[in-house]
Amino acid sequence: MSTERTDVQVRPGVEGDLVSLTALYNHYVRETAFTFDTEIFTPEERRPWLLSHPVDGPHRLMVAVTPDSQEILGYATSSPYRAKPAYTTSVETTVYVSPHAGRRGVGTLLYEALFEALSGEDLHRAYAGIAQPNEASTRLHERFGFQYVGTYREVGRKFGRYWDVAWHEKPL
Repeated sequence: MSTERTDVQVRPGVEGDLVSLTALYNHYVRETAFTFDTEIFTPEERRPWLLSHPVDGPHRLMVAVTPDSQEILGYATSSPYRAKPAYTTSVETTVYVSPHAGRRGVGTLLYEALFEALSGEDLHRAYAGIAQPNEASTRLHERFGFQYVGTYREVGRKFGRYWDVAWHEKPL
């Protein structure tokens, strides 16, 4: 499956993307509170994460690339919401867009492709935890039908301060 515009292609992530995906994620680890990881990863440390998102099934990895150079512009995932068996029909979704690719609709293309890929899976709900403030992510999720359900106050500590996480859900 592939979603395309003339300047962006969306496809499933592959092992050859690991170095670029790790570099993109590490930007968010170092520079933002959008992830609560606090130490950067090597590609080898990130490999289990990549392998936990196969081409089929409920846990997917979609990447946005430039069609010519295959430069990674962003990625979206659906991951297990929680480990206990009763949660298997729920996923947590996430989008990360390269800082130089913002405001180009990359996040929208990624979520379109992700939710299309998930449409045939035995899933009931998608959840998104958005570290606050993050208006761009909130707007993206609302455009895809996510509704706000509550906020965990000061749930994560990074950069010497506490951060709230607003939770949103979407029926699948």
